[in-house]
Amino acid sequence: MASMFGPGSSTANIYVPEEWSEAANSIAYDSVTSPPPFSFICGAKNSGKTTFSRHLLNILLQRYGKVAYLDTDVGQPEFTVPGFVSLTVVDKITPDLAIPCLKTPERCFFFGDVSSKRDPSTYLKYIFTLFDYYREEYCMFDKSENAGRIELPLIVNTPGWVKGIGYEILVDMLRYICPTHVVKINISAESKNLPGGAFWLDGDCDGMVNIVEIKSAQQDNFNRSVLVQKDASLLRDLRIMAYFRQCFPSDKPITTIKELAHALASHPPYEVPISIIKIRHLHCQVPSTETYYSLNATIVGLAVSSEESEDLPWCVGLGIVRGIDTFKGVLYVITPVPPSTLEKVNLFLQGFIQIPTCLLQVKGCRSPYVTSNVLSDRFY
Repeated sequence: MASMFGPGSSTANIYVPEEWSEAANSIAYDSVTSPPPFSFICGAKNSGKTTFSRHLLNILLQRYGKVAYLDTDVGQPEFTVPGFVSLTVVDKITPDLAIPCLKTPERCFFFGDVSSKRDPSTYLKYIFTLFDYYREEYCMFDKSENAGRIELPLIVNTPGWVKGIGYEILVDMLRYICPTHVVKINISAESKNLPGGAFWLDGDCDGMVNIVEIKSAQQDNFNRSVLVQKDASLLRDLRIMAYFRQCFPSDKPITTIKELAHALASHPPYEVPISIIKIRHLHCQVPSTETYYSLNATIVGLAVSSEESEDLPWCVGLGIVRGIDTFKGVLYVITPVPPSTLEKVNLFLQGFIQIPTCLLQVKGCRSPYVTSNVLSDRFY
């Protein structure tokens, strides 16, 4: 029976070389206590950015107790499902560097895709807004006015798209954030690496920046750093399934894809009046006559929008639109977001994050997703 979390992962394959440990320790302990370091982790795809970020996170936690983590990798985020950029405050050490874990971010935006290439400007706007929030909440520039404010170090995890437009996006991020430390992870294939030195600087950043260049931990028989190939699509599906597993108590026996599919099929959805929800389609245009039909059997971002932040709606989680009753004016939604938070949601964001195909293909299970436009049942 297929496990919902795939083959077992072992930390035996997670190798943290001495070079990595020295780099992490220098960032954490060679820095003055105030202000804490801003660490920007970058490098080619699958070079080990996430693993190094987890290791650095643990080292920083030992000194500071809490660490802010700005995740800009919408394809393989650290603490959320795919499609999000997020700021998470972490206060617990990760004992196993091989196992990712879901956490509730302090602030996040639903970009709705696994790559920034469809809309780089909106992607950057989300990141800059999250960084501005971090600066406002967790940086102390005037100690006389913010004596009680906690200062937290920051880790910025980035995607592995470092060529073409991806490179330009990375440069824009570096210039805006102005990190104290930039960690570049290199592999032996030099053509895939970022340029040497402070390649993004043109005088916009004040002060000194520490550039830390390290090699990928994975090496071949000739002791050369190599890319670690990962099934990105599978990892994304596992994250989405783990997220919707949270709809159920942790002690409920759901360990396989089939068990999760059956549990979701029998789970009563929330009933959301169409009249109180706005719909926004990300990265595409949908005719107004097809708006609600296009939502059926899809994953949507559940967001809170206001007049002040209409273009920057905070997202509180994801939901599956199980069905739509246009006669009753109701959307049926499955989500682990608690009712107290869900009642604040006034905007559904539809992007390109899809229900994992494996959930739709479970035999002998009445799918909760592929439904007619009008449901005869009513759930409370």
